[in-house]
Amino acid sequence: MSTSPSSIPPIHVIGGGLAGSEAAWQIAQAGVPVVLHEMRRDDTSGPVRTDAHQTDGLAEMVCSNSFRSDDWQFNAVGLLHAEMRKLGSLIMSAADQHQVPAGGALAVDRDGFSAEVTRRIAAHPLITIVREEVAGLPPAEWDNVVVATGPLTSPALADAILELSGEGQLSFFDAIAPIIHVESIDMDIAWRQSRYDKEGPGGDAAAYINCPMDKAQYEAFIDALLEGPKAEFKDWEHVPYFDGCLPIEVMAERGRETLRHGPMKPVGLTNPRDPTVKSYAIVQLRQDNALGTLWNMVGFQTKLKHGVQAEVFRMIPGLANAQFARLGGLHRNTFINSPRLLDRSLRMKVAPRLRFAGQMTGVEGYVESAATGLLAGRFAAAERLGRTLDAPPPTTALGALVDHVTGGHLEGGPEGKASFQPMNINYGLLPPLEAPKVDEHGVKIPLKERGRAKKRLMSLRALADLDGWMAG
Repeated sequence: MSTSPSSIPPIHVIGGGLAGSEAAWQIAQAGVPVVLHEMRRDDTSGPVRTDAHQTDGLAEMVCSNSFRSDDWQFNAVGLLHAEMRKLGSLIMSAADQHQVPAGGALAVDRDGFSAEVTRRIAAHPLITIVREEVAGLPPAEWDNVVVATGPLTSPALADAILELSGEGQLSFFDAIAPIIHVESIDMDIAWRQSRYDKEGPGGDAAAYINCPMDKAQYEAFIDALLEGPKAEFKDWEHVPYFDGCLPIEVMAERGRETLRHGPMKPVGLTNPRDPTVKSYAIVQLRQDNALGTLWNMVGFQTKLKHGVQAEVFRMIPGLANAQFARLGGLHRNTFINSPRLLDRSLRMKVAPRLRFAGQMTGVEGYVESAATGLLAGRFAAAERLGRTLDAPPPTTALGALVDHVTGGHLEGGPEGKASFQPMNINYGLLPPLEAPKVDEHGVKIPLKERGRAKKRLMSLRALADLDGWMAG
């Protein structure tokens, strides 16, 4: 006998970011009522925000507008995209609907994307949105809860979780890149081109704006970065940065050549005004909204004080008259010691009614956060319906993320607290496969080609194994 949704007690999801929105959607799509709690709001008492959010929209993107590579064959994050699409991801569906040109990446109009997620969540008959802060542990009568409050968890809830867990809190910095009005970019100096002319999901092989530097310009820029006053946070300063989102001046402090081998690398790009001259370094900008009026400085997260940011960044050729829609900034992220605290269905071992999803679990990135929300939502719904749902196989990107946050890829094992750090999805988290070393004619295959073949084999295996998991 089937159970009517009205007779099923609701699952509570705390946090309306990408992970929480995805979790709520997956729960409701399984036929289970869900209450989504979000503390950000606009009402008669005035707006309530966090340190990083600017709106009360669900799934607001506060840093980059990019979901990174969409190449499922040769890139692990593109593989994660594909797996999430197979599982009916709300986040991926909304991203596909509101994508903007970004070369080989999937980037979105952040306002259109958030509005789409908010509209679909609000319209779902099994989802109730409650605009309130959950201060402290959820009430005892909430017997099935997904906590997806992200790096900006309210202090009352964070303190309650830490007290319950008996653990200390791990933290790291996360920085935000500036956004520039496109009409203020000097296109007599800059030009449009994607690296290696690679087309992205939108079919555009000229999706980035490139600003070239010669050696003297680069050296002067590095000097300005190193000398510019930085935002300091005193008691925060001992907290490590996440390497995937380092402020640009922190990268410069690691060596004067670091940036031109990182976000400012000139490879794969040719200045059409003088193709014979190789740029010493290149700054790239990526489209940030559907209209193409706003462009994000790729890799330019910063903790430079606002008063000097514009001055320093206008040293970049093509940006002398840049007008900034948003300057860069810095906020602190937090995550729990998941390998010690969570089981493989993302439940808290000492309080199984609580599940965790998103950046609090120790994944890093929009897509990874949404992916853990997808899994937490499915685990929670299955439990409510009296079913058993195992995690996806570790050969899948989704399963590899579960393994990462529950200890499967830690050298020290589940008790190895010191070694647990935030992680983006990558092929190193999946069980390896060996690609053939010679072709059908016995000719040795170059190492680079073997590497690409290995990634494709791992991706094909992942999608096949995910199909098997879905069928089972």
